[in-house]
Parts: sequence; C-alpha cells; structure tokens
Amino acid sequence: MAMGNQTTVSYFVLSGVSNDPQLQPFLFLLFLLIYLLTVMGNGAIMVVVRADHHLDTPMYFFLFHLSFLDICYSSVTVPKMLQNFLVEKKTISVPGCIAQISLIILVSSTEMLMLSAMAYDRYADICDPLHYGRTINKQVCISLVGGAWLISIFHAITNTVPVLHLHFCGPKEVNTFSCEFPSLLELSCTETFISKITFLTSAVLVSLVSLSIILVSYIWIISNILKMSSAEGRSKTFSTCSSHLTVVVLYYGAGLFRYLRPHSASSVALDRVFSIQYSILTPMLNPIIYSLRNKEVKAALGNILGKIKSM
Repeated sequence: MAMGNQTTVSYFVLSGVSNDPQLQPFLFLLFLLIYLLTVMGNGAIMVVVRADHHLDTPMYFFLFHLSFLDICYSSVTVPKMLQNFLVEKKTISVPGCIAQISLIILVSSTEMLMLSAMAYDRYADICDPLHYGRTINKQVCISLVGGAWLISIFHAITNTVPVLHLHFCGPKEVNTFSCEFPSLLELSCTETFISKITFLTSAVLVSLVSLSIILVSYIWIISNILKMSSAEGRSKTFSTCSSHLTVVVLYYGAGLFRYLRPHSASSVALDRVFSIQYSILTPMLNPIIYSLRNKEVKAALGNILGKIKSM
C-alpha cells in the first residue's frame, strides 16, 4: 500500500531494554522471574481473598480486583518483551502495537480508578464507621468496579479510534520495550494533533478524578486520625491505609511523570526506567506490600499453606 511516495509501515521495531547482546540472556531471566512473581503473588492474593471468609469485606473485594488488574497489566507487555529477548529482530505488527496501546490505556485507567475506590472505602470505614455497612455495601462495590471498567473502556476506545486513522511510513523504531502512546505518535507521518489533544484531555480527566478522590479521602482520614487521643489507635488506624498509600505513590509517581511531563524533559533512558517501574515492577510489588503490611492477609495465607502441608 502506498501513499504518494511513502510506503506504509507494516511493523515496528521495539528497541527493548538494552541493545547489548550479552545482556539479553540475563535480562530474559530477570524479567521472566519478575513476571512469574507477579502472576504468582497476585494470584495468591486472589486465592486467599476468595478462600478465607474473614476477608469477605469491601476492602478485600477491591484488593482482589486490583490483583487481577496487576496480572493483566503485566501480561500486556512482558510476554512480548520476553519473546524479543530471544530473537534478533524485535518487531511488533502495527495492529499489534495499537492493540497493546489500547490495552495499556484500558488496564492502567481501571487501576487508577480502582485505587480511588479503595481510598473512598478507607474513608468510609475510618471517618464514618457507623454507616459503613450502608455506604459501602456489596452493590456499591460492584457498581464502583463496574463503573471503573466502563469508564476505562470508553477512555481506551476514545484514544484508539484516532490512532487508527494515522499513517506510518517510517521510522520504524519505538524507543522502548513496548508500544506506548507518546512513542507511537512520534512515528506518525500524518498530523497527530487530534490524537494528542484527545489523549491529553482524557488522561488528565481520568487522573484528576482519581487523584482528587484519593486526596480528599486521605485529607479526611488524616484529619480524623489526628483527632484520636490514643497513639496506639492512631497507629493502628493508619496501618490500614499504609499499604494502599504506598501503592498509590509508586503507581502515580512513575505513571504521571511518564505521560504528563513536558516534551522538553523527554529522555529515552528515563522513559524506559519509569515504564518498567509502573508497568512491570509495581504489579510485582503490590502483593508483597499488601501481604507484608497486612496481618489479616498474612494470617489467611498462613492458614491456607498450613492446610496444604497437612494434606
């Protein structure tokens, strides 16, 4: 297919994490280990939440879905990355690249909104405990999770449709290990103004809504904690939020820097580092953070492991 003297590109070349051939086997094993830990760790959280009736609460309902999202997020990029460590030509088809971008937007947006739902749950539990059962009931939980997915599906479709009309005629190299929106737009031979405005507007809206809910929730939570007379009570109450806060900082810190920083601050090396942080490392760290800081999860996991050993 031709467009004037320009030939349409049918695939892109992913630059990967490193171009050093001697590092490829080591990097393959490293990211394979990270991926396996991500799947097993988040899978274990999901099994524990479903198996232990003591964890049949809204907080763990959201944690279950967050773990599922972490598995999905990692699975969108890491398998292709692992494949490319084993081949000389690290390519991905144009439709495959666009599909990967669409899935990244879908899963990352859903994860942001899930983190805000978890913050609202902590607010309702700590600041209004007498009405918690009515405020965050099962139907509300299902609505919040379903709403997060619906908004994210719309967000992904809105950003994917303009990209389908772009023309790619070269260069072919994507300066990272996966297809991401900013990197793809740089390769377009046609005007990307609509795509950029659509992405920036929708990303800012989703991020602002999610961050606003988290910030307002934690302002009320911290205010409520400071009013407590008992130091032990303050410590115990804050400990129920510490895991969630840690995940929020890890996820938002890297993700917002990667997508919303000025173009003048662009750096291929920094892009790779922050992309690895929020799309690969954070999904692996989430179950570790929640299991190490949460006595209920550790106790439930210990009970399940004890039953398995006794079989």
